[in-house]
Amino acid sequence: MESPLVVGVDGSDASLAALDWAVDEAVRHGLPLRIVHASLWERYEGVVPTWSTGRPSGQVLAENIVGTAAERARRRAPDLPLTTDVLAEDASTALLTEGREGTILVVGSRGRGEFADLLLGSVSLLVAARAHCPVVVVRGDRQALEARHERVLLGVGEQDVDSPAVWFAFREAAVRDAELDVVHAWRRPAHGPADHLLMKRAGGAYFAEESSELLDKALEAAASEHPQVRLRRSSVEGPAHKMLTERSAAADLLVVGARRRGGLVGLELGRVAHRALHHASCPVAVVPQRRPVTTEGEL
Repeated sequence: MESPLVVGVDGSDASLAALDWAVDEAVRHGLPLRIVHASLWERYEGVVPTWSTGRPSGQVLAENIVGTAAERARRRAPDLPLTTDVLAEDASTALLTEGREGTILVVGSRGRGEFADLLLGSVSLLVAARAHCPVVVVRGDRQALEARHERVLLGVGEQDVDSPAVWFAFREAAVRDAELDVVHAWRRPAHGPADHLLMKRAGGAYFAEESSELLDKALEAAASEHPQVRLRRSSVEGPAHKMLTERSAAADLLVVGARRRGGLVGLELGRVAHRALHHASCPVAVVPQRRPVTTEGEL
């Protein structure tokens, strides 16, 4: 059986937006949908029933959340195969476990109980930072959520040559019949010998040319496999995290790679992905990059 697209729900408005987006995405790709809700009600309530329902209140709430979500999904896409489950774990652990078997993992930008002024919920950040499969954090305005821009935005870094993020972005553009807007941002070295050959190149032409060559290498294989995808390539001078955030206002999906640098949650994603998750104007797909191959004895 094909691996499902997994969406986490908790009854919040953000998770309902994520559910709607996940339904549309599953339909685009022809994938089954799996709706999950994490609840530790048994740990705190045991199995003592309430007088009104004969079941613990936590169980009733959990079942209502997934039942309501399933009904919403069926109304949106009646023929979509779907399953539901209540998982007896904390939300982060449950979603990370589901991500081991899922094709794509979809979450809202924040969940129940998060402070209203938070840019991104802690569960969403943790899942995006550590999941084994691509994670989409659903955020943005109605135009982006309803895919009205007909554009997928891809940020390409130095290590993104023929990377999973590149292939993911091409597949998304193909199933959406959307333009793929690919951006590589470059910056001149802050320090260097005044008489160095590179420093003599006026106007940063050398770095712009290097950036263009990197884009060609990064996209070559995926572009050959998806000739129908309309490409727009940009090599721009400036900070990548700022450029992508600004361009996300005209995109339906922003795709970035994550190299799992280690360290504090969120920061392990790198600056580009971290800023995108907090500030992008559209849903953000964080795609794990391949881990470097190490020889025996290396860490």
